[in-house]
Amino acid sequence: MKEKVKYKAILFDSGKVLNAPASGHWFISPNFFKIVNKETFSKIDQKKISKAFKKANEYIDSQSKIETKNEELLHFINFYHIFSSCIPELNLNQKEIELLTKDLVFNYEKYTFYDDALKVIPKLNKKYKLGIVSDAWPSLKDVYAYKELVNYFDSFIISSQIGVTKPHKLMYQKALDELKVFPDQAVFIDDHLVNVYGAMDLGISGILLCRNKWGYRWNKIKSIGKKYLVINHLEELLELLNIDQ
Repeated sequence: MKEKVKYKAILFDSGKVLNAPASGHWFISPNFFKIVNKETFSKIDQKKISKAFKKANEYIDSQSKIETKNEELLHFINFYHIFSSCIPELNLNQKEIELLTKDLVFNYEKYTFYDDALKVIPKLNKKYKLGIVSDAWPSLKDVYAYKELVNYFDSFIISSQIGVTKPHKLMYQKALDELKVFPDQAVFIDDHLVNVYGAMDLGISGILLCRNKWGYRWNKIKSIGKKYLVINHLEELLELLNIDQ
């Protein structure tokens, strides 16, 4: 990785790279247990809950495009209807399903940002064009706006608005086009290797982020002789790119 020669832009995945769900689960929003009875929920077999979320997720993943927050709201109402139908013990009514959906879409505290992301993003913004390339829905951008981070990014590519997900080349190419840089002038960071390879197929430099120390060690070994780098935290970017910390 020879930043001093070429790099002009840095592209980031969002989930598990810059932020994570506040509850620990992407579809359990901050007020979930103000709507769903927590005691009843806790008594349900976890495998049944996982299957319910999986079935609902299959529906949301099957939607080719969700371009606006209103569309996102309508589709996630269907998502929670499917989830509810798989777990009748919760006895969720229409009003509760709508409340769950609104909390997921419009509660911008649903994700928390990693400390290293909050430290690194403003520093990188001073020297590079930054972009988000995320498999997500329209409300994600509002999470960044709520945290006063959105203005650090010159491109914000959300899969549901494009109609494809990573590692489809259109996700990365759209960001390159908006940033007006060539592939070899960009770096992409993701927590899934398949997505890193997707960027590399276009000529973008790839970095795999493994926040789990054991995953980091294992992937570091696997990366020997490969063309991508593996990091454990985002502050390593400052070292790699020779930026004062």
